[in-house]
Amino acid sequence: MLAIQRYPWEQGVCAQAMYEAGEVNVFVAMAHDAVLRQEQDGRLATITRNIAVTDPAANGEAVLRAYECTGDKFYKTAADKMLGYLMEKAPRTTDGLICHNDISFDDNFSPMQIWVDSCYMAPPFLAVMEEFSEAEKQLDGYIDCLKDNATGLLFHIFDKGTNRFVRKKLWATGNGWALMGIARVICEARNKSNRRLCQKYEKTAVELLDSILKYQHETGMFHDILDDETTFLDGTSAMMTAAVIYRGVYEGWLNHGYLKNADSVYEYILQKIDEFGIIRGVCGCPHFMSEGTSAEAQAAYIMMHAWRKRLQ
Repeated sequence: MLAIQRYPWEQGVCAQAMYEAGEVNVFVAMAHDAVLRQEQDGRLATITRNIAVTDPAANGEAVLRAYECTGDKFYKTAADKMLGYLMEKAPRTTDGLICHNDISFDDNFSPMQIWVDSCYMAPPFLAVMEEFSEAEKQLDGYIDCLKDNATGLLFHIFDKGTNRFVRKKLWATGNGWALMGIARVICEARNKSNRRLCQKYEKTAVELLDSILKYQHETGMFHDILDDETTFLDGTSAMMTAAVIYRGVYEGWLNHGYLKNADSVYEYILQKIDEFGIIRGVCGCPHFMSEGTSAEAQAAYIMMHAWRKRLQ
């Protein structure tokens, strides 16, 4: 995982994986470089021309935890700047939702786009920084905007500016991002004794998890587009789902009946790790439109393994 070239969201999810695995020296070192590459406006871990709005916030928790581990205000100042960007500077839709990027990749759409990925990138960090009202506003807004009422799943990208879907696909990895983001908000709500938010998102997580599991393949994997069996089988979404199952059972908000779904993922994915430690059979970078390899797949495996080990 650490050998793979990383953009802001990848640095963030990899650092988070190290935090969840208890690898203090590693996530602190990763947080350090995320701060070194912080923009003046507060966005963490930026490289080249930074167009990402919510992705840099994926680094926020690791940076804050680095402060808690070291006492070094270098990290606290950086976490506060990242929060300030989200709260005061980030581009938003007319109804106050933080956009995923500050540009559109297609001339036919506006930059005011909501991506399902953002469910993981921004709301958990907002919750960690005790901005629970804003975390709830963003997470609810993203879900309401993207939800497919027929399946209970989330579509990939909606443009609030033109009121059209940019990508009306039930992307498996995107639903995995959302599920992991909700689980992290639950954890932080519990840590801060926010019982109302905890119970609310436990219900949301179970509903989304049940909707995802309806599409689980006999191998434990999911098709890249959940409702399209002609698409390849993806391991990233499966590992994300398994990580949340192990975590939810460990934390007590999921029943043990879900473990069989996670165990099938864990056992199958071991066959997909090559001699160099690279996980194959996942949604691949850099475009995430075909089978390949990715940093988030590696991170999802580490999270899955860490929560499984903790549960055992």
